Amino acid sequence: MDLFSVGQNLLPYDGEVRYYGALFSETKAMSYFQSLLNEVAWANDEVLISGKRIVTKRKVAWYGDSSFEYTYSNTSKRALPWIAVLLELRELVERESGETYNSCLLNLYHDGSEGMAWHSDAEKNLKKNAAIASVSFGAARKFVFKHKVSKAKAEFVLTNGSLLVMKGETQSHWLHSLPTTKLVKTPRINLTFRSIKTK
Repeated sequence: MDLFSVGQNLLPYDGEVRYYGALFSETKAMSYFQSLLNEVAWANDEVLISGKRIVTKRKVAWYGDSSFEYTYSNTSKRALPWIAVLLELRELVERESGETYNSCLLNLYHDGSEGMAWHSDAEKNLKKNAAIASVSFGAARKFVFKHKVSKAKAEFVLTNGSLLVMKGETQSHWLHSLPTTKLVKTPRINLTFRSIKTK
């Protein structure tokens, strides 16, 4: 499968994932990386597992059109007002993907020791089957999908400045993860533009 065939669905069935490759030059992508690193209100993530509150090394931030409440891993967050760099990136991503988004969840992974376990983005706050646009800056990382029933897998490397869009029934039928690795020593920032229910 040609990973860089824009417009081609990268999942074999039960979902839709499209990879657009790098949207920026390496220089421009690293400029965005530095802006996001310095300007975003990063905070360590907190999750509730078996009744125990865990503070992760990974840092997160949540921005939106209004102070949306977003709940995942049994914790809730309120969206901050957009900052200029995120509005600029949202406009670009909306133009590239042909979709619209009203919020953005950001993750900062300091190196390959930090990742994300299997999950689907199907929280009740999100519009069902709406597109989720994932933009990556910094270190290239492997991103893996696993079908909830067949256990079939599809994996891709998300490079600096690249865009991946998940839509349709992807979240209903597939899990995804960012595996940890000892090979990556540098940070990655990931932006996931989303659509929160407003009614």
